[in-house]
Amino acid sequence: MNVGLQIVYSSTPETYSAYLLEYLPAVILLAIGLVISLAFLLMAKIFAPSSPDAEKVSTYECGFNAFDDSRMKFDVRFYLVAILFIIFDLEVAFLFPWAVSLEEIGFYGWSVVMIFLAELAVGLAYAWKKGALDWE
Repeated sequence: MNVGLQIVYSSTPETYSAYLLEYLPAVILLAIGLVISLAFLLMAKIFAPSSPDAEKVSTYECGFNAFDDSRMKFDVRFYLVAILFIIFDLEVAFLFPWAVSLEEIGFYGWSVVMIFLAELAVGLAYAWKKGALDWE
């Protein structure tokens, strides 16, 4: 006597419709989102005042005009801020697994992470003292 799970593969239209019926809530959600998005776009087109001028239709990105001289000087502080952001953003990527497994790693894991955070704090204090965070 076999008391296990029996898998029967059938290719009848009834089984296809049963499988497709499981996707119905996702399709309904997608349709509602599409209808609402199109309704907002249509309402903005109908009710928004239209007053285009040269400044509104020009491309503006990151504080610079898009079609300026490509050889203009670029401030090094942008790179410095980007590097600091990456360092402190990756800190969160290291802290998340630690926070999830805090009970399993015990005091040793906690102390290692505290040393890691102390190193980051020293680095932040050094960057602050050197004026890397000042934007003048």
